Amino acid sequence: MAEHTVKAFDEDITRLRGLIAEMGGLAELSIQEALDSLIKGDLELADKVVRRDKKIDSLEAEVDRMAVRIIALRAPMADDLREVIAALKIAGVIERIGDYSKNIAKRVGQIDVRKQFEPLTLLPAMGELAAEMVHDVLTAYAARDPVLAREVIAADERVDNFYNSIFRNLVSYMVENPATISSAAQLLFVAKNIERIGDHATNVAEMVHFAATGDYPADAD
Repeated sequence: MAEHTVKAFDEDITRLRGLIAEMGGLAELSIQEALDSLIKGDLELADKVVRRDKKIDSLEAEVDRMAVRIIALRAPMADDLREVIAALKIAGVIERIGDYSKNIAKRVGQIDVRKQFEPLTLLPAMGELAAEMVHDVLTAYAARDPVLAREVIAADERVDNFYNSIFRNLVSYMVENPATISSAAQLLFVAKNIERIGDHATNVAEMVHFAATGDYPADAD
């Protein structure tokens, strides 16, 4: 990032990027802990994820305030304006990723027959893919790396394929084991939330690409 004549402008942009990084780190941790709590049936860890969401929300509000302040006081143009607008949008998307992790954590206490429930073992790999997308897109944002951003976008298809496979597996499981319908339905909800995390990581990647190049990827929706 080129230095500006007004040093305070550089400090504002650095602070804005720092807030995004902090939000992203918390969201990434929440994804992992939500999945861990689901697999282990750890209600205490699940509650920790739910409570962390308030911190993510407060950071988003701080990003909003700072972005508005920068636009009002600095009147950024070109690359600088793209940077601020992208940060504003990315913060909103990361907040939603935190919400999806919270939603997963809230389902932990609603899964019965945990030890005998084979479909439960299918979700960690899908969650790992989505979490990896979030990690990579945050790295791309920090480095303003459009190439890595495009790789994140390409990875979303793998998460979607995983979701379709899990969906079919769970439906079959419910048909063969009617007593597990309630728990299986909760896992379908979890799988959908993981799929949405992948979608939102893709959205962030598109914004990172825009902030770095001034253009959205050719294959963006």
